[in-house]
Amino acid sequence: MPTSTKKQIWLLRHAQTEWSENGRHTGSRSDIPLTEEGERNARLMEPVVSKHPFELLLTSPLQRARRTAELAGVLDQTTEDRNLLEWDYGDYEGITTAEIRKTVPDWTIWTRPCPNGETGEDVAARARRVIDRAMSVEGDVALFSHGHYLRVLTATWLELSPHHGADFALGTGTICVLGFEHEYRTIHRWNERIAGAQP
Repeated sequence: MPTSTKKQIWLLRHAQTEWSENGRHTGSRSDIPLTEEGERNARLMEPVVSKHPFELLLTSPLQRARRTAELAGVLDQTTEDRNLLEWDYGDYEGITTAEIRKTVPDWTIWTRPCPNGETGEDVAARARRVIDRAMSVEGDVALFSHGHYLRVLTATWLELSPHHGADFALGTGTICVLGFEHEYRTIHRWNERIAGAQP
């Protein structure tokens, strides 16, 4: 429980990559750069993100998250945290859901395993460590990370099971804000694009 229930945790999903655009699972094993459109959208974050008085800024070590932080004007203030890495998709790294379903017809990341990868609970355990770190400071926190990971983190914030990440659609280059209503954890903003950004 924070001293102030005005505390916010900003979730900043990295901007578009080639693999996010074509639906390939881009996990912790692939270090894919932003597309030209992704770079443009990340720059649009700068007037909003760089002017907010964050006490702590953390980023996934992967270049798509770090570059988003850089173009948002705050990379020099961020600290890398490996707990913010995307879900490890194991054998499904780099392939699409449609391709996976040729052999596992009803597969989803939320309901079926990733062979040689992480489970949802593995990802949630990392998310809990990040939440604990965020809650250890008084002020607002920014997290630059990845789509499935941030969806699990949000479910974890709300004390839901990891599979409830399925309930929170999240586009690239978007801003979400977690916080409190009275003493209750809640979502203040979700999946917001900066004006002028392309989906």
